[in-house]
This record gives sequence, structure tokens and C-alpha cells, in this order.
Amino acid sequence: QVQLVESGGGSVQAGGSLRLSCAASGYGYNNCMGWFRQAPGKEREGVATIVSDRTTTYAESVKGRFTISKDNGKNTLYLQMNSLKPEDTAMYYCAAVRRTVLLGGGCPLGPPAEYRYWGQGTQVTVST
Repeated sequence: QVQLVESGGGSVQAGGSLRLSCAASGYGYNNCMGWFRQAPGKEREGVATIVSDRTTTYAESVKGRFTISKDNGKNTLYLQMNSLKPEDTAMYYCAAVRRTVLLGGGCPLGPPAEYRYWGQGTQVTVST
């Protein structure tokens, strides 16, 4: 069983930055990890994913503003969010799964059902 605990959410003004963290614990190695978000009334969507600590994949809406990274020694996943916009307001979730990834390929941004383990989420609110 794997436990994921997110932290780092909060309220910022547009243009600001936040860094989310996701601490992983428990038994099992999951090579695919990612960040998803869900705004009220909307479906959960993939934001960024990473294979181990290498290949990254980003949603078009966050490319150039968000950076996903992973510290394998600390079993911690990060999401650095810069130039935040009001439309980035959502609950952000960390997710993980062990799956086959082609050499040079990335982990999927969705659907969320592709991921087995989920954290409880951390709220990000961006105001104008």
C-alpha cells in the first residue's frame, strides 16, 4: 500500500508562485507519478506527469509555467507553479501508478483512472 500526502497549497494573487509537494510512503515502487487538478463543477484533469525522475509531460495549459520534479531520495514529488492564473484555481492531487513505459516515453496525463494511488489533495486559489 502506498500513501501520498500533498502540501504547499494556498491562496495567491495572479502572477504569483506556489510549490506543491507530495510525500510518498509505503511499500512498492511506482514509476509514474503526476499532478492532477479538479475545479468545482469540472472533471479531474492531468496537469503534469513524470517517469521516475526523467521524462516529463505537461498539459498545454501549464506548459512554460509549471515544472514537475521528483527527489527519489526523499520519495517526494514537486510541482513548481509560476505565473499563476485565476483559471489555475482547483484542488490539486498527487497520483502514482506502476506501469510499463516505453523507452523515452512519458506517463499519461489521463484519464485519472490510469492511476492507482491518490492523495487527499491540496487547495490552490488564485485571485485577480
